[in-house]
Amino acid sequence: MASGAAQGGAIIGHEAILALLPKLSASTLLFTGPEGVGRRTVARWYALGLNLGFPPPFPFEHPDLLEIAPKGKALRGRAEIPLEEVEPLFAWLSTHPRGQAKVAVLDGAHLLTPAAANALLKLLEEPPAYARLILITPSRDTLFPTLASRAVEVAFSPVPEEKMRVLTEDPELLAYAMGAPGRLFRALSDLQAFRGRMGKAKALLKAGSLERLSLLKELLAEEEGFQALYALLKERPERLLPLFRAQEALERYVSPDLVLARLALDLGL
Repeated sequence: MASGAAQGGAIIGHEAILALLPKLSASTLLFTGPEGVGRRTVARWYALGLNLGFPPPFPFEHPDLLEIAPKGKALRGRAEIPLEEVEPLFAWLSTHPRGQAKVAVLDGAHLLTPAAANALLKLLEEPPAYARLILITPSRDTLFPTLASRAVEVAFSPVPEEKMRVLTEDPELLAYAMGAPGRLFRALSDLQAFRGRMGKAKALLKAGSLERLSLLKELLAEEEGFQALYALLKERPERLLPLFRAQEALERYVSPDLVLARLALDLGL
């Protein structure tokens, strides 16, 4: 289960969303926003609140909450959520809740295969009265249009840095988080790994072309390797563009060797 914007049950930011959610009656919600910003944590908060009242107590656990997410992430390209990973949802929703509502959270809904999306569409068209579904995606445009049209969007933005300072005053950690409390919690939970990742990124930016490519391959083999480079180049927007281009290329299944070789050259300019 991926980390959200909580530690010990605390939610950082998103006050307007927390005030809005108890007022919504839609059966399907679409949570959009950057990774690590807190969408999953707020989804758990909402599920608990529907059953125990708002604001709910901590921790975010309840038998009427089901979470489905991709099983493993592809380093290059996209992971997928096939039909067989969604099927348990239908059986789970066929029984009545122990409390007031059953809430299913589908993380990475943009990764649904066509077969899984079609099966889910039938559920969204006629959900049980006690069911609530939360689809989590980076943006509305990344989701199948037929699914997006049946959901009310709740858009999450990066958390302002001043609110993140309750966790740390370290400027490097705050730059690395980029407004995502979940990313900051992960870094704080393993500072040694974080410092090692940042050290590798710093060495990469100072290295010659061949060493730069070798270090780049090592760094980007880590799930958040790109984040270390973004943090270091935050104040130099002209050098961020190659990073964005490289990430987009990798997501389109362009050859990793070609992408990293080009990025290594761009970062040396």
